[in-house]
Amino acid sequence: MKIGKVDTTIVKLPYSTGGRGNIGNMDWSMLDYVLIRIETEDGMVGWGDAFGYGGIAPAVKAMVDHRIAPSLIGKNASAVTQLSYFLQQGNHLLGRYGVTMFAISGIDIALWDLAGKAAGVPVSTLLGGARRTEIPAYASLFNYTDPDQVAEHCQRAMSEGYGSVKLHETTEPAVRAARLAMGDGVPLMVDTNCPWTPWQAKEAALSFKPYDLHWLEEPIFPPEDFNSLNRLGIEVDIPLAAGENACTAFEFKQMIEAEAVTYVQPSVTKVGGITEFRKIITLGELGGTTVMPHAPYFAPGLLATLQLLATMPDECLAETFYFKTLEASLYGDAIVAKDGNITVPTGPGLGLDPNLDVIKDYAVKDG
Repeated sequence: MKIGKVDTTIVKLPYSTGGRGNIGNMDWSMLDYVLIRIETEDGMVGWGDAFGYGGIAPAVKAMVDHRIAPSLIGKNASAVTQLSYFLQQGNHLLGRYGVTMFAISGIDIALWDLAGKAAGVPVSTLLGGARRTEIPAYASLFNYTDPDQVAEHCQRAMSEGYGSVKLHETTEPAVRAARLAMGDGVPLMVDTNCPWTPWQAKEAALSFKPYDLHWLEEPIFPPEDFNSLNRLGIEVDIPLAAGENACTAFEFKQMIEAEAVTYVQPSVTKVGGITEFRKIITLGELGGTTVMPHAPYFAPGLLATLQLLATMPDECLAETFYFKTLEASLYGDAIVAKDGNITVPTGPGLGLDPNLDVIKDYAVKDG
């Protein structure tokens, strides 16, 4: 099963968050995906997804097109873990972070899709077998800032069946509004996206403490300051989470050994794909740390995450990027949570193939 072609397409999927459109120098009215299509010489096709948010999609595409893809032609597509090593070693001079690892991640996901299709089974079967077919999902809300909007969207998410909610807020009034809207006992998470020094993070965390957070996510910049995260968790006694900005199992090993967080959050489209993600699951088991995937996606990366989650313990949740409207979906309603749960696709490979008409209609024409 030799690799014959590797094609990339940037797809922009418009959606509405129900809140502000532009935050942090990024247009949040649409999300950019670098779709990767690997075709074998005998005509089998696998799909992957390399992280491309925030305007970096052209750079990720260029990395795949000009650096990664040429080295794969003629290689054995079924040698997935060997190819992961080959790509990581062969590109280490470019850095084992960022664009390089995003590109490798997308390739790896596509290779696992191919492997499942060749075997006629979902990827979860190749990973040892699914423990469950439905995953509890949490609503990962947008940043609204206004406490009234925060409360409104929390209530809306709960009315749709979500049993837990994650905010992207940094102020006490917003967190308070969420807790009052949701009531006691409902898991509430707060992702702050690395805004503070350790001292500032402590002040903010203490102001959030009355609201019984399930976890506080990425409170410190830089996110790899694991020693400061460890101290913060001890000082404020709030479970911490981090990992969406980490790449490779080696960085997660350092995070776990530092006892920096309660929850590690690898992103399959960033860390090195499914191959690297599997290593992080093992590290979490050995280190007594819960793996809680980061996956606010609408593309193959979400399907890859679901296949992994199907094999993981019951306390692991699926992150669902909470939207008001999604103009077009690569997988129709199959990736939409229903009554607070998302179903793991059971078809071969990742379980589903993307809608080619949606790709055609929403592809960046010069990308």
